[in-house]
Amino acid sequence: MSQPIRWGILGTGGIADSFVKDLLAVGLTVTAVGSRTPASADAFAEKFGIAAAHGSYEALVADPSVDVVYVATPHTFHAENALLAIEAGKHVLVEKAFTLNGAQAQRVADAAEQAGVVVMEAMWTRFLPHMVRIREIIAAGTLGEVRTVIADHGQKLPSDPSHRLNDPALGGGGLLDLAIYPVSFAIDILGLPTRVLASATMTATGVDRQTALIFEHEGGRQSISQSALDASGPVHAAVIGTDGWIDIDRWWYGPTTFTVYDAQHEVIERFEQPVVSRGMQYEALEIERVIAAGEKESPLMPLTQSVAIMRVLDEVREQIGLRYPGE
Repeated sequence: MSQPIRWGILGTGGIADSFVKDLLAVGLTVTAVGSRTPASADAFAEKFGIAAAHGSYEALVADPSVDVVYVATPHTFHAENALLAIEAGKHVLVEKAFTLNGAQAQRVADAAEQAGVVVMEAMWTRFLPHMVRIREIIAAGTLGEVRTVIADHGQKLPSDPSHRLNDPALGGGGLLDLAIYPVSFAIDILGLPTRVLASATMTATGVDRQTALIFEHEGGRQSISQSALDASGPVHAAVIGTDGWIDIDRWWYGPTTFTVYDAQHEVIERFEQPVVSRGMQYEALEIERVIAAGEKESPLMPLTQSVAIMRVLDEVREQIGLRYPGE
């Protein structure tokens, strides 16, 4: 049997906690964790039984027991941390949003190509069983010509101005944390937009509180989405075609269920598949598959598309007047 691929966790925040729980739940191998302080790394390692704890990111990426690094830091540090791991010759799974902007995303992609390592965006939604089945249904022509994607992502999140979600210096706002999901979903189904229309309301700290997006896609197709930091909504999504539609249930971007209807409103299929743990293991399994197969990228989340998505978000930010410090 071949040796298991070994994970190093860069960052010890809440998303890293969820990710490691899911990896361990399905028997994947986590060998090291790195934080900005030894105390944080030690506590995380003790919690999950991880062998090596490093008090710096540099020490983590230099660890020979690590094959692939999961970058779990705030958006503003994704590019810097990914480049650090790439320079050390590690494969990298970068938490979404991939970077802060398109220019950073391109630098990471260029570095990955030069180093010959696999780098993938951790857009976990794309790898979940219900999304795999949705793509199969669309490919089979069940919906006819797909015309529209609609998705809502509103949550009631912390309003503290010092919280990272409200801090422009940390890439705060709904765009990179919430809107990224419907944006990525629409592009997965319909391809990159040919035209972007965006409207937003800003918070007192200068980040987007609420954003509405209309994308035009090739062939006159459209996607419509809204996101909000301070108002929890239905969090539903739909894919609409000329012969039917898919109604994706609440928390559509996480493990969930959906119903397929034909043009006469009759149920064609009801999808219900239990998922172990939170479901973040599927993205980890996919990058492990890509690495083991000697492939350059995942067809489900190509690196070129992650770069293109960040450029789409650049256009959205241009329209709504959102700037991050240092840009």
